[in-house]
Amino acid sequence: MCEAVLLDLKHGCGPACLGAAPPEEPHVFLLLGTRSPEDFTGSSGAFQSACGGSVHVLDSGSTAESLYRLKQTVDRLQLSSIRVLTTPQGRDVLLLYQHLLFTAVYTFDYVTCSSCTSPAHIDSPGGGGGGGVEEEVQEEVSVFVQQLPALKGEIRVLKSTLIPDCFGHGFTTRRGGVSSIPPLSSLNLFSSSRRRDPVAVVTENRRRLAVHAGFHPRPLRLVKVNHGSDVWVVGSSEPESYDAMVTDQPGVVLAAPGADCMPVLFADPVSKVIGAAHAGWRGTLMGVAAATVDAMVKGFGCRVSDIVVAVGPSVGACCYTMERETALGFQRVHPDCVTNPESARPHVDIRLANRVLLQRAGVLPQHIHDHTDPGRPGVTPCTACHPEDFFSHVRDGLNFGTQLGFLWIRDAEGML
Repeated sequence: MCEAVLLDLKHGCGPACLGAAPPEEPHVFLLLGTRSPEDFTGSSGAFQSACGGSVHVLDSGSTAESLYRLKQTVDRLQLSSIRVLTTPQGRDVLLLYQHLLFTAVYTFDYVTCSSCTSPAHIDSPGGGGGGGVEEEVQEEVSVFVQQLPALKGEIRVLKSTLIPDCFGHGFTTRRGGVSSIPPLSSLNLFSSSRRRDPVAVVTENRRRLAVHAGFHPRPLRLVKVNHGSDVWVVGSSEPESYDAMVTDQPGVVLAAPGADCMPVLFADPVSKVIGAAHAGWRGTLMGVAAATVDAMVKGFGCRVSDIVVAVGPSVGACCYTMERETALGFQRVHPDCVTNPESARPHVDIRLANRVLLQRAGVLPQHIHDHTDPGRPGVTPCTACHPEDFFSHVRDGLNFGTQLGFLWIRDAEGML
């Protein structure tokens, strides 16, 4: 069922189009551009009469801003189905904005009006200049999201004192981004088709992180999670999915996501080799951390005794439970990983399991910075316990945001 209607006046539609495709719900949005209701009827009351309900006028300075306001309103109303009444030209342009400002959570039904024609002159999306329409739309959206205010304060990044300054690194918190939907606010760093944070907003969050951390304009290279133990050596043929990667290339920014799962960073300051891994409960039991160490040793000649490891924000045993049969796998790693094994849903310390498996792989105990290391500033707080600072799948359910651990090798001059 259609829950909202967008009437594209900017590209040639008029109030008569509403009669041809009346909304089932009274949420109607007028995309004006440089036009106004009076250009069509002499009175905005005609739209009220045709709609039979409330009218939201989208008259911002740019189409990007107008459609972002539409998105914020339908998010607030918890709507997801939008009928768009437009012309053929308008549909082609609006699809470009849709890709950048919405996700697959939203359903768009484009209805082109045969009785309407596009105006003879329509301001180009980017306000003129060279390039095609797609490039102009991308530029307009990028400029708009860069002007959005930071939410929840300034960006704050946790750093491990175990990783030396020849590397740049950090673990993000949820502060300082532009994501406005409460469970994703504000520095959400992953755009999922199953959630409401679109590509343009997440891209802007990543840009702001890069500027803050010092690796802008280098892009983040994010692992393609498959909840396993596959490791990609950057520069070799890239697999479709993997939970860890390693490299010796300066300036390549590796990143691993987390929202209860562990973002784990690896660094060898002697051989100048780094790695990043995503370690959820499955990946931990499958040995993704040890596999990353093994890839550094076999691929680049690292000595295990030189490798240091920092484990980022992740869910603690205080908040994480699982079915008893699955939890027994962690008890086999070490009895202390499961605090109440007789329970139907025991509490499980996946972070301790990760440490035990790293030590079995040869990493020195003092070279692992996690929640068991009281001698260093913490980088492994429980994500579920700190809603103001971290996203958490356990706490927030399916509509959760994502933080990252990131790492790169600085060049010889210490830049990037």
